[in-house]
Amino acid sequence: MIFDGHGDIWTDVTNKRIKNKERDIFRKYHLEKFQKGGVNGGIFVIWLDPPYDADPVKRSKEIVESIQCELQDASDILNPVKKFSDLAAGTAAGKINAVTGMEGLSQIGEDIDLINYFYDEVGVRHAMLTWNEENALASGWPGDPRRGLTEAGEKAVRRIQELGMVMDVSHINDKGFWDIMNLAQGPVIASHSNARSVCPAMRNLSDDMLKEIARTGGLTGINSLREFIDENREKQTVERLADHVEYIAELIGIEHIGLGFDFDDYLEEEALGSFSSNLDSPSGKGISNEAEAGNLLEVLQKRGYNQEQLDAIAYKNFYRVFQTVWK
Repeated sequence: MIFDGHGDIWTDVTNKRIKNKERDIFRKYHLEKFQKGGVNGGIFVIWLDPPYDADPVKRSKEIVESIQCELQDASDILNPVKKFSDLAAGTAAGKINAVTGMEGLSQIGEDIDLINYFYDEVGVRHAMLTWNEENALASGWPGDPRRGLTEAGEKAVRRIQELGMVMDVSHINDKGFWDIMNLAQGPVIASHSNARSVCPAMRNLSDDMLKEIARTGGLTGINSLREFIDENREKQTVERLADHVEYIAELIGIEHIGLGFDFDDYLEEEALGSFSSNLDSPSGKGISNEAEAGNLLEVLQKRGYNQEQLDAIAYKNFYRVFQTVWK
């Protein structure tokens, strides 16, 4: 059993519904890969994908409408998760557990009460303040390194925690990371970030950041994207990705590692090109999509990891965070 802590499934659903007038997208394009890879759940994020991020409010409404329609079409295979017990219920029913998250909050501006709307009406249970952009709350990693959380951003962090949503620091710049940690009241995650000491991409986490996440009881989700595995393309493989797992495990413990693959093999070219130069194969060799998700666990098993450790990484650590945070 595998829980993937980060995926852009709702983006694909929205694009195919709007542009191709299709329905039941998950069943047609994703279900087989999830089943083949042993993935029975994940965080599906509301991401304002380029070029549609030019109008965040409009795009957000399109995605929310698409989610609601898709959940109706796929009610026999997708299980929307809003509380911890929903995970076990979905697994028992043989469905894919879908936790809806938010990869950035640029659509809310400074209106913090809109976070309540997404929680209550959309069923969102996870949030990041920003993707790669600068918005009214914070700055993504490519933005001004001196700019941390704004006053509205601090209010957003407090509201997210009050509601019992999982706070996610992937994508935020370093100053914003530490600002969030100063406000942390429980587990904080980096849903799809690797170790900066293994691959010096700024989207990865420094040792001090990893230790701080562990201090909160949170975790970091291992990311399959080539740029975050290694600088050398020849080393952008599932084996090298396993090195990140081993490094982080030695630094802060296996209990603070999950999987957040961020598979993007289905994204449109403009959206993918906004953050990756590997349009032909954005994820590493041997770990290219959900169907290959289990390959990382196989590598770790060959390196001596036992089943208890593998299960912790595969899904139990994420489940522990959810059980702690969700109200």
